Amino acid sequence: MKGVVLAGGTGSRLYPLTRVTNKHLLPVYDRPMVYYPIQTLVDAGIRDILLVTGGLNSGDFLRLLANGKEFGLSRLHYAYQEGEGGIADALRLAEQFAEGESICVVLGDNILEKSIRTAVEDFQRREVGAKVLLKEVPDAERFGVAEIQDGRIVSIVEKPADPKSNYAVTGVYMYDVSVFEKIRNVVPSRRGELMAPRWWRIVHCVIH
Repeated sequence: MKGVVLAGGTGSRLYPLTRVTNKHLLPVYDRPMVYYPIQTLVDAGIRDILLVTGGLNSGDFLRLLANGKEFGLSRLHYAYQEGEGGIADALRLAEQFAEGESICVVLGDNILEKSIRTAVEDFQRREVGAKVLLKEVPDAERFGVAEIQDGRIVSIVEKPADPKSNYAVTGVYMYDVSVFEKIRNVVPSRRGELMAPRWWRIVHCVIH
């Protein structure tokens, strides 16, 4: 399995800080925000990682991360996303990188307290469909919320007024290679974005 960190976007909700740098380069405690998702993948045993970014500060990631030596990597891959096309648009840039393997996608502004290694290893044994990591929360209306039936996700609704469950999407997705074909059939939203691909063979894993 290969890893993909999505670190694009304008970070408009963090203005004026993001007028001069990418959101994912801002510090969280003692390190840049982007360090956390990379470390999440490394701790899960994933050593082949692609970072997708864009905007005027994309070169700063190369200066900061170089080849990923600080994370024990021999090489870190980069891809540039033009514009604001959403998650699926960013994932399209990972197709050649994936080389037919399944991928674990982590949003660049998500910080997880626990390891995802068990979930990754479980998906590697299946390598069919997709796995989305969820977290039970008391205020689900603030997040993307999964509707679950018979242990499978049947829909994900962003910030619903009436949540179908208390399980929020954490920003960690695992996809088999068919994701790239499905992306080609995704219709842009009203905002012009291609959202994360979803299909009926999705299973779920909950972070407690």
